[in-house]
Order: sequence, then structure tokens, then C-alpha cells
Amino acid sequence: MAELRCRKVLGEKEERPNGEVDWQHTANSDSSPEDESGIGQTNSPDPISGGDTVPESDAVPESDSVPESDTVPESDTVPEDAVDSSLLGAEEEDKKEEVENMSPTKSPSSKSVILQRVVKVFFGCLAAVTCGMMYAVYLSTYHERMFWFSTRQEVERELTFQGGSAMYYYYYKHMLSAPSFEKGVYDLMRDNRTVSGQTINAVETLSLYPELITSLLYRLTWSQDVIEPVYFYIGVVFGLQAVYVTALFISSWVMSGTWVAGMLAVAWYIINRSDATKVEYAIPLRENWALPYFSCQVAALTGFLSNNISSAAEMFCYLLMSVTTFTFLAVWEQSHYVLFVQGLALFLLDTFDLVPQRKMADIHKVYLSSLLLAYLLQHQKTDLLTSPLLSLLIASLLARYFQNMKKGPLVARLMKILLHFYLVFTTAITFNYVIKKILNVDESDFTLKFLQVKFGLNTSTDFITNLLLCQEAFLAPTQDFFLRLTHASVLPFYLLVLLVCLASTLHTIYRRLSGEPMKLNLRLEDGRIGEQPEVIYHVFHTLLFGALAMVFEGLKYLWTPYVCMFTAFGVCSPELWMTVFRWLRLRSIHPVVLALILSTAVPTIIGFSLWREYFPRVLAELSELQEFYDPDAVELMNWIKSQVPTAAVFAGSPQLLGMVKCSGLTVTSLPLYTDVNLLKRSESAYQVYAMRSAEDVYKLLTAHKSSYVIIEESLCNEMSPAKGCRVKDLLDYSNGHVVYDKGEMYAFSKHGRFCHEIKMNYSPYTNYFTRVFWNRSYHVYKVNSVISFQY
Repeated sequence: MAELRCRKVLGEKEERPNGEVDWQHTANSDSSPEDESGIGQTNSPDPISGGDTVPESDAVPESDSVPESDTVPESDTVPEDAVDSSLLGAEEEDKKEEVENMSPTKSPSSKSVILQRVVKVFFGCLAAVTCGMMYAVYLSTYHERMFWFSTRQEVERELTFQGGSAMYYYYYKHMLSAPSFEKGVYDLMRDNRTVSGQTINAVETLSLYPELITSLLYRLTWSQDVIEPVYFYIGVVFGLQAVYVTALFISSWVMSGTWVAGMLAVAWYIINRSDATKVEYAIPLRENWALPYFSCQVAALTGFLSNNISSAAEMFCYLLMSVTTFTFLAVWEQSHYVLFVQGLALFLLDTFDLVPQRKMADIHKVYLSSLLLAYLLQHQKTDLLTSPLLSLLIASLLARYFQNMKKGPLVARLMKILLHFYLVFTTAITFNYVIKKILNVDESDFTLKFLQVKFGLNTSTDFITNLLLCQEAFLAPTQDFFLRLTHASVLPFYLLVLLVCLASTLHTIYRRLSGEPMKLNLRLEDGRIGEQPEVIYHVFHTLLFGALAMVFEGLKYLWTPYVCMFTAFGVCSPELWMTVFRWLRLRSIHPVVLALILSTAVPTIIGFSLWREYFPRVLAELSELQEFYDPDAVELMNWIKSQVPTAAVFAGSPQLLGMVKCSGLTVTSLPLYTDVNLLKRSESAYQVYAMRSAEDVYKLLTAHKSSYVIIEESLCNEMSPAKGCRVKDLLDYSNGHVVYDKGEMYAFSKHGRFCHEIKMNYSPYTNYFTRVFWNRSYHVYKVNSVISFQY
């Protein structure tokens, strides 16, 4: 029987699974014992069956002892020396195996493994770059087919920049027409030709760094004789979109371990591009320049958070993250809000101790240094000092300094975490309030009022607030948005992947709060997708941005691309399938084999179905000739360029003024919804659609030194069924020109609607205004400098 016991001990050691974690490694990572089910548990390093060496103690564990019914009498027990000698013999055999493994005969296999990895990385990078380049070519071809861009005149080309984005292209033209780059920058920093009566730093106000860099590249590369300026400008934007797609590819590839996930992410992105980007119809918009850098930053952050990364790769990710974070802050004035949401996701990782403190400290350094450099580059712009991102960083650092959350039992840790949340957000709000008071920033009152009305906590008759709430970007997403995502099959798989990853993440958080350390060297058979820091980050990332996209439709452009990327990672990840199988306790077939099969078969089936349904549509989009042409707008712009003095000042709707600004004239306002002062100027110009007297409108326009005002038929005679969001309804509501009868709202005033009355061409309207241009869509009136009284 003693011989039987000895054979049992040695046999269990020889039958140790190949994937078992080393005792030394698991001791360093403090892994916890695994229960019978194996759900979310690490394999415990048993002193005999789990380690590579036998411990000094010779005692046999209870699990390996002989059952009570077969207990050997004390007289028949084998001496301890016999067991010792047997175990020492096993040690010698293991040492021989290690020596054989280190022998030169095994070196070809190690070289083949390295070669396989290099080939895999090479083809993955090749696929990522190819996908990005093909997407850029597709955008260029589609843009040409939609607008007939090559056959258009310059005015018609500029009109294709919709949504008021044409004004950004004007500054690019200005930089190219300047005698030198330095002179162009100097003029823009002291610009008195953009907004009437004001001298602004256009580079800071409008975030014109993309135009500055693009114009400089156009000069330095001697492209004047090779390509037209407009094509160079568009080409740079389309090139950035290629970088955007490539970064999504890499993010999905890094998390799943296969570049098939990257290809699936790109396919879903292209199919859902109408909900993922605005680049098709508003090329110069700031987000089209900025979001590619944010995508690169997310890809670098994904690699940086990964545990299975070399020091060289980690340093590369850190440097890339630093550069892209700074660039993102410099290019887009709203970028610090996006980084604030990202900071919240990282704050949750740090709070629950799901990422090493060293990495969190490095990320904080990236944020703080990028904010500081962007603040200096943008000439001490106060928006960065009052940003919620800076307040969150300062508060989290202070709270971490004064509190240690990693010690104590479960209940104590929960109480400390609640206290930590309270300290961080209280300190952040206090710090933000103090900074705004010191810098005398009062826009927070408007933001708070807007949010109160948005969430139904208050009502307001303010025109600006109600106008913003009626903008598509601030409305809740429609049902069609979810139907499009469902039809493309991305939304159902996204919900399944998110459910699995979220459940595994919550289980990991519970284990951490219970005092169990995270396992650093995870194996496929562990089935713990929620213990990978990069996956946990993306779970929080998609939840936070998804929650915001459910409230503001404009934020779907920040959420949809990462829905495509995250879903592609999930269906292609063997770890995710293995996590599900461990929960189901699958015994009929080896779960590792099944996970590998499904992680290949499912994306293949999805890819073929997408190819069959959407590839013909893509080819049809590129083959059929579309037409976007607005002859009335072209006629208006040609008249402005040929008949209007260069010193003229135009008033009108912000979107139309953005197009007028592209001709180089001065305007009263700009299509910027983040500047309260410009919004108030827009309200004055919108009064031409209200029930106001000619004298009132004249005073409002001359206060901003307007010399011409443009009235749009689409706004004056707007027949939208949603009455509450028509411009004239908002003006009537704001001016108090409404009456209620039996629950219905009616407009009433002693004055007629200005845009209707002025067309009648009678006094007193002819005393103040003279019509100088009109067609079916636009009426232009000159604001008389000398009032002529005609009866």
C-alpha cells in the first residue's frame, strides 16, 4: 500500500496539465484556489500536482491520501525515507527533462514559433493598412460620384461642405493666399474680418490648427503644381479617416488576438458609416479631424493596459498615447469632454483596483502633460483649466493620497469605495467651481439651465435653450437608428458580447473586493474574459458613451464605431466563448476546442452574410451617379462675390453665414453652438422670422453693424409637422407672442411676421430695408444707413 501511495503521488505529478501555471509565477501573482466548478477561479498551485518542483515538506496532502476504508495499518506503512527517495528520483527526472528542453535540438521549434508570430504580425499589419487605404479610396470615389466634384466650379465645390462647415475651408484658402505662413497666422490671430465689430483670435476660437498644418504641408511639399488646394485638403481628411479605420482594426485585433476581428470591425463600420461619421457631407468639421486621433489614442491605451505586453511595446503605446492625446486636445475644442468620459472609465478601473497603480500613474501623467501643453499652445485658453477632466484628475489624486482602499474585509472596502466616490466628486465639483470663479467664467449657468430643461426638471422660454434642444444632435436617437444597427447584425451581437463581458467584469470586481488578487498570466482554459484590464476598460467605455448616446443623438458618432470594434472583438475572441462554456460547465466536448472553433466559424458566417448582402450595395453606390446641386444657393453666392462690396457685413441664419463666410465677407455670427455670445448674436438675426416691427428688427441688425440681411424661404414658410421646433414658433414663444386656446398654442401679435410683411414692399419696411436680390429660396435686403420715410 505504501508503494501504491508513492506511485499515486508521482503519477499525479506526471499527469499535470500542460497549461498549469508555475508555482513560482502563481506565488508571485497571489492566485486563489479554484473550486470544483472552475467558474472564474484560478488553478491553485498545489505543492505537488501544480508546481514544477517538490516542496521541502514531504507530507502528502489530504486530497491525495488513501481512503479510510483502505487505510494501511501502522505496521505496514512505508518509511518516510522511501517516499523521500522516490520524490527525489522524480525531481531528477524533471531536471533531466528541463535539460533536454534546453538542448540545441529544441531550438528550431522555438525559432519556428518566433517566425510564426512575426508572420502573423506582418500580415495583420498589412491587413490593417490595406483596410484603411481601401476605405480612403472608397470615400474619395463616393464623394466624386455624389457631388460630381471634379466637374464643379469653385463656388459649387464649397457648397458641398454642408452644415456650416465651409467657413473652415475659407481659412485654409486664406493661409494659402497669404504672402507667407507667418503673415497668415498673424492675421488669423488678430482677425477683425470674421465677426462684425469684434477682433478675435480665430485660431483659438475656431480651432484652426488643422488648416494651419494642412496649408503648411501644401507649401512645403510643393504641391501647387501637382494638385489643386481643395483636393489636397480633402485628401488629408480622407487619409485621417483611413487612420481612424486602421486604429479600430488594431484595437479589435489586440483584444481578440486575431486580425479577423479587425476586418469584421472595419466591415461593420463601413456598413454603419451613416451613424459613425459625418465625413461624407461635412468634410471640414472639427470632429472629422479629431476623432481619428482619439481612435489612435484608444488603440494605444488598449495595448498599454494589456498584461501580455513587452516593455518595448508598452513604451511605444505610452508615447503614442501621449502624442495622440495632445493632438486630440489641440484639434477639437470639445475634446476635453470626450476625454473626461474616458477618464471616468479609467477612474472606475482604478477605484476597483483592476489595473496596476504604475500604469494609472502613467496615464495621469499623459492627461496632465497634454492639458498643460494644449493650454500653452492655445494661448492660455480657460476652457482647459475649467474642464471637468482636470477637476477629475486633481480630485482623484488627492482622494487617493488621503485614503487607502485596498485593505480590510469586503464590507470595509465597500464603505471605503463609497467614501472615495464622495470625496472625488465633491472635490472635483468644488475645484471646478473655484476655478470658474477665479477666472470669471459664467457659462456654467447656461449649461446647467440647458440640462435642467433637457431632462424635464425645468421649463424655459429662452430662445437659445429651446433652439439647441431642437437640434438633431441634442435629441434622443430615433427608432430608425437601432433598426439600422440591428439590420446590419451588429446590435444583437453587441448586446450578447456586452452581457458576457459585463458579467465577467462584475465577478472580477467582487473577487477583488473580497481580497483575491487578479491573475496576470491568464490561459485560455481559465475562461476569465473579465480579468483582462483592456477588456474591462472597453466595457466601461462603451457603457458610458452608450448611455450618453441614448440621450444625445449627436454622440452616436462617438459610440457606434466602438460598438463595431467591441462586437467584432467579442465574436472572434476564444476567451469570451471559453468564459461562456465555463459558466455552462460544458462536458460533452472539450470547451477549449469548441471555443477555438466558434471564434473562427461565427465571424466567418457573419462575414459571408455581410458580404452577400452589403457588398453589392457598396458597388452600386460607387457605380451610380448621384447629384447634389442647389442652383439657388449657387446664384446667391455668385451675386455676393460679384456685386457686394468687400466691406459688407451679412446677417442671417448661422448655417447660411458659414457658407457666406467662405466667400471672405464679414458676418454677424458663426455656426458655433458652444459660444454663448455668438448664439445671442444669432438670436438677433433670427428676429426677421418673428412678429416684430420693422423698427425693432432694424435696431437689432444695426447694433451688429449689419449691411445686408438674408431671409430664407425655408425658414419663413417652414411647414414642419413638429410645430414646437420651428424657428418662428420658438421666436413667438420667446417673445411672448402666443396665446393658448383649448390646449392649442396660437401665434398672436399686433405686428405681422417680418419675413412675410417685408415682401409686400410697403412702408414702413421700405423705409428701413431695400431689396437687392431674390430668387425662389433667398431674399437679400440692404439695411439702409439713412432712413427714408416713404408713405
